[in-house]
Amino acid sequence: PSWNISCHGNTDSNSLIGADTFKDGEVQFRQGPIAACAEQGGFGILDETNMARNDAIAVLHAVLDYRRIIDLPGYHRIHLRPETRFVATMNYGYVGTRELNEALTSRFLVIQVPTIGIQELKKLISTQFPTLKKDYVEQFALLFNDLQMKSDHAEISTKGVDLRGLLAAIGLMQKGLSPLQAMEMGIIYKTFDRFEQDIVRDVVLLRIPDIKDSSELFETEAS
Repeated sequence: PSWNISCHGNTDSNSLIGADTFKDGEVQFRQGPIAACAEQGGFGILDETNMARNDAIAVLHAVLDYRRIIDLPGYHRIHLRPETRFVATMNYGYVGTRELNEALTSRFLVIQVPTIGIQELKKLISTQFPTLKKDYVEQFALLFNDLQMKSDHAEISTKGVDLRGLLAAIGLMQKGLSPLQAMEMGIIYKTFDRFEQDIVRDVVLLRIPDIKDSSELFETEAS
């Protein structure tokens, strides 16, 4: 079994471990995802870990070291099943995130995922949109690479380098929206600076022509 825990500014220890609740006329313990994962032996996936508050993360210290226990004051102590695993994901450097403390970082093994390359991006786009013509698969991949390079050279911010936005824009094109309108909503308007929007729009128009009928981008399915 697995539990996906989305961390944010309001995530606290009670939302992870659990808290008292009133049920059937009495106070009972409402189990949180970390406690459930520990008892059942599953995968606890902590998404955007570096957005959680420090007191929330502190409850993981005893869970992730040699003790492998969770103390529930007033109830009982949970010993983690041997197969229990926790996976924490994070995007380093995002606005609103914080540095992880050393005590928590030392309890994990770190896998650093590199920036997606052109070939991997072409494969991703082709998999998600199998009817997209190969020429446009390459152009969208090169477009994303162009935006990454401009961001690396501090010509634009990272707001316009949005892979989710690119895939969402292609999805809108598949539904019939014109390429420029789709890219405006998926990529260009992700930054609110007008000067930066103009730069991103120029990059888009260099790679993707301003055609009105988006069906030209996709192969016609045989009947």
